Amino acid sequence: MKLSFQLSIGIFSLFLTWQQIFAFCGFYVARADATLYNKASKVILAKDNEKNVITMMNDYQGKLKDFALVVPVPVVLQKDQINVADNKPIDHLDAYTAPRLVEYFDENPCKRIYYEDEVTKSSAPTSTSEKRPNRQKDLGVTIEASYTVGEYDILILSAKDSGGLEEWLIKNQYKIPTGASKALEPYIKQKMKFFVAKVNLKEHSKANLTYLRPLQFAFDSPKFMLPIRLGMLNAKGDQDLLVFVLSRKGRVETTNYRTIKLPSDIEVPSFVKGEFKDFYLAMFQNQVKKENGKAVFTEYFWDMSWCDPCAAEPLSNQELKALGVMWLDNNNFPANAPNVLVTRLHLRYNSETFPEDLVFQETSDRANFQGRYIIRHPWTGNPNECSEAKTYFQNLEKSQEQRAKNLAMLTGWDIESIRQKMNLKNNPNNTEEKWWKKLWEK
Repeated sequence: MKLSFQLSIGIFSLFLTWQQIFAFCGFYVARADATLYNKASKVILAKDNEKNVITMMNDYQGKLKDFALVVPVPVVLQKDQINVADNKPIDHLDAYTAPRLVEYFDENPCKRIYYEDEVTKSSAPTSTSEKRPNRQKDLGVTIEASYTVGEYDILILSAKDSGGLEEWLIKNQYKIPTGASKALEPYIKQKMKFFVAKVNLKEHSKANLTYLRPLQFAFDSPKFMLPIRLGMLNAKGDQDLLVFVLSRKGRVETTNYRTIKLPSDIEVPSFVKGEFKDFYLAMFQNQVKKENGKAVFTEYFWDMSWCDPCAAEPLSNQELKALGVMWLDNNNFPANAPNVLVTRLHLRYNSETFPEDLVFQETSDRANFQGRYIIRHPWTGNPNECSEAKTYFQNLEKSQEQRAKNLAMLTGWDIESIRQKMNLKNNPNNTEEKWWKKLWEK
């Protein structure tokens, strides 16, 4: 389900100077951003040592009065640590990092041109009066702080007992799913606090909003993790989660689950251009299946000062700051060279395949990676133009067959159906079955 955010996004602890894309880079034609999925949530983590900023994209569907968000956090958050953000930088980051399809056009083999690499890198919160801690001794729940930020009423709670916290939330008309007590218990044992939000309908109406804006909070903590167990309570089947980590040293991976780079830089048939959504969904699901659902996939890792090819322009420094990149203020980097690295992680999970919260580490790996799939359009010239042209067409069928096999391998689709779509006349692997027929041809 879409992390409906009824307790579900307790998923936290929380240039190429676009002058020209040369032929060797390929031309970007499609991308696999979050719009491909009916059920996907986005989380952005900006981390520098113990400084943390978390941005949550509220993917909520339902009545606003039923919205309830419960997020475990390591400290009591003060009012100025909480912000209501804009969707646009998040959508831009999603588009910039999305796996992409690129296309090449085979050149005239009689007039080959070789290209040299010339790529150069070239609202403040609205608040109400704060309330003093209000202890409800019977349930062991303490209201540590209370704020209104934008269209959200926010409480910071501490609790002695998970059952008491569940009962308190229900009594105070927070729509939480059955089984919350068991899921809350590990966080109480870790002495974590709880960021609890609901929609202030009056403020939401006053702002003339038709959607819920993202929530952000900043805090100091050495922990580098993302609790996802609460998000499984009201889930119906698998959920997709996109995690974007903004860091300054290297690629980020999980330490308690396998982190695997998706298959990339693979040629596929040209018809995939018109079916990229179906291709990518099938490809991703097939990779999940191969790993028995127990892996986190790296879809993108790059230095954000450039891209090749660009599925979207690099984010501006202003957008990066809006997403929590706190070190830009301390460095005099020129625009479009912000010393920001982005890791895009994608997981499809449920309570059985991911029984633990996600724990991360920043590695020293700075090698760029992108999920990139390639289509090549054949040259359509005269095969008798030169000897190289004859050789080109002799090899073309084998190349096409290999692309069919690549697609079947990536997606699990039927190879014969793929060949039919490609209008492949024969399977080159079957040529040895035909040799004897020529002996008796009349």
